[in-house]
Amino acid sequence: MAKAVIKPASIVRTATAEVHDVIKQRILDGRYQAHEYIREHNVARELEVSRTPVREALRELVSEGWLEAIPHHGARVVAWTEKDAREVFELRLVLEPMAVRLASERMDRQRLERLETLAARMETLTEQIERDPGVRNEIAHLNHEFHRELILASDNQRLANVLDSVVRTSVIRRNFGNYDVTNLRRSMHHHREILQAIAAGSPAWAESVMRAHLLAAQALHVRFTDAPDRPEPSHR
Repeated sequence: MAKAVIKPASIVRTATAEVHDVIKQRILDGRYQAHEYIREHNVARELEVSRTPVREALRELVSEGWLEAIPHHGARVVAWTEKDAREVFELRLVLEPMAVRLASERMDRQRLERLETLAARMETLTEQIERDPGVRNEIAHLNHEFHRELILASDNQRLANVLDSVVRTSVIRRNFGNYDVTNLRRSMHHHREILQAIAAGSPAWAESVMRAHLLAAQALHVRFTDAPDRPEPSHR
């Protein structure tokens, strides 16, 4: 009887991480749409891996909120509703300005230089977007890194963990296509002003700009009504 081949756990883990990253990126890029089922056998065949790392990757993506497990059907892409977007912004508007205020007080030179590099790269890509729309995905990635670095600079791990769970699958990352060049330039200006405020040693200024930055993003993703809907008049 032939002996079964047992792969080292590290190899399986590496394959799982790679599959996880591919599926997540496809969700972000819109290749996998809301409510679309991700089939194990299709992904395994396409990526030329066994179904085990695919199965593990799908479980992780479900636990992270990218997918939802539907009994007897499989895993499908979670759909973001307007309510989801509103709840995300309600939390971010409270927590992220707080994180930036703390970051302003605790920022080191090395991290500030890293943030300035990210800001400069995003500005360069923004000016390329009309002739090369494909750079939008890189801007979205860099934007996520910029906000993540700012939050980590707060040196408050609990705050960072809460914000990470809030924005991990944020509608902003999924729908960065809502930003036209004017919106992007405004966003880049906010990034620069936040860094200027930090460099000037003004936590209140940095906190205020971050709040304005988030409010501008919120306006692109959440519709507001000034009054509750009124019932249609009855006809007699």
